[in-house]
Amino acid sequence: VHFTGSSAVGSKIAEVAGRALKKVSLELGGNNALVILEDADLDQAAMIGAWSSFHYQGQTCITAGRHIVARSLVDRYVEALAERARRIVMGDPATGEVGLGPMINERQRDRGHAMLTQAVERGARVVEGGTYDGLFYRPTVVVDVPTDTPLWEQEIFAPIAPVIAVDDEEQALALANATEYGLVNAVLSGDPDRGLRFAERLRSGMVHVNDSTCLDEAHVPFGGIGRS
Repeated sequence: VHFTGSSAVGSKIAEVAGRALKKVSLELGGNNALVILEDADLDQAAMIGAWSSFHYQGQTCITAGRHIVARSLVDRYVEALAERARRIVMGDPATGEVGLGPMINERQRDRGHAMLTQAVERGARVVEGGTYDGLFYRPTVVVDVPTDTPLWEQEIFAPIAPVIAVDDEEQALALANATEYGLVNAVLSGDPDRGLRFAERLRSGMVHVNDSTCLDEAHVPFGGIGRS
């Protein structure tokens, strides 16, 4: 039995398959971290961050749901990411040159917006976006997100980029690994060797160095650990 979808449904399938001694292959959810160290290239980081969180309206298992950024870089990164979000053209991709299309349905739009609203009520601040017109949800950048809110802890599946600042590499690593998911992470650094060393300590099935979370190679096994 092969299933691609949510961790909740995957758990039920594994339970039923286990009782019947059926083999399963489960590719489930993720709450993926994009870690940006202080020596990362800012323009590259903003481009990668926008693609990681906004592609396909944020509706993929390998979307970046958590942006963990060195404090010395975070203000400039947020500004650059918000500017990219601001410039994205929304519309029907079948009729024009657009960067972002509609979300899949109202239920998914409302779920993501409710997660954002709850985080804002707890002290988070929307820098860009946070609004929608029908199923067209503006790409959103939000900072100061409490780490015990659903917006940080759960898979969002909407074009929302939560950003948190960290003081050092060890704090970034601990925050990236503090999740029940383990599908994919990415780390950006001006030193590729440093990026590789950091990648080796990330708890996930896949890690990309100096590129987006939303990548895969057809000849390399695709999958995760934990609830992924």
